[in-house]
Amino acid sequence: MNRESRGIQSIEVGGELLRALARSGEPMMLRDLAREAGMTPAKAHPYLASFSRIGLIEQDETTGRYEIGALALELGLISLRRLSGVRIARPKIAGLASQIGHAVSLAVWGTHGPTVVQVEEPAQPVHIVMRVGSVMALLETATGRAFAAFLPEKTINAALESGLDRHGVGYNPKRAVKGAKVAEMLAEVRTHGLARALGDPLPGVNAFSAPVFDHSGHVALVITAMGPEGTFDARWDSPIANALRDCAGGISKRLGHGMTVAAE
Repeated sequence: MNRESRGIQSIEVGGELLRALARSGEPMMLRDLAREAGMTPAKAHPYLASFSRIGLIEQDETTGRYEIGALALELGLISLRRLSGVRIARPKIAGLASQIGHAVSLAVWGTHGPTVVQVEEPAQPVHIVMRVGSVMALLETATGRAFAAFLPEKTINAALESGLDRHGVGYNPKRAVKGAKVAEMLAEVRTHGLARALGDPLPGVNAFSAPVFDHSGHVALVITAMGPEGTFDARWDSPIANALRDCAGGISKRLGHGMTVAAE
């Protein structure tokens, strides 16, 4: 055996029990779980005891059945929330920038609000005042409005009232954080599935932003396409707008958005 690929055989053997439980999707009795893993109950029991101690599985005291534990659930959630999103989106936004001929950025909800984590430029670079690490103001930028329109209202209200994004691009300390005008602006974003900025807060620059949703319907990312107003078609049904919607929708699908489990 190649030394570099050498592992711990007992862990690999015990892993068959975890795979069997995952395949079942339901709590299982010891005898059934052992059978599905290709071992005897006597052999399976010590593995299950160790897995229980570290939280990978747990046993119902009433029925005696084994099911996925808290640690396994936490690892699964981390995979869904972190592993997939940015990793999947990065090559997609590079392709989008090449397709539309304009800069494209990727933002996540960070400590100070909408935060840019990736910027892709087309073959002919367009100089836009945005870089990785930039925080975008919630109500003044297309990126911020996409988050504001689709994140839970409670989250956005708290962010606006506390001035969470006060160091963000375009932030206006005199802005109203509530009222009919704000509600109308966010309703427009929801109607079109896109947020739009026309030369504001960056003079001469237009932008569209689209939300990316994860398996739970939560906004995981926001993709923004931006370019000079002379060449950036900012109509709601423009080729740029449609390409951005398609890109965001494709990534959302990869993250499990819209997938349902049929009820029995």
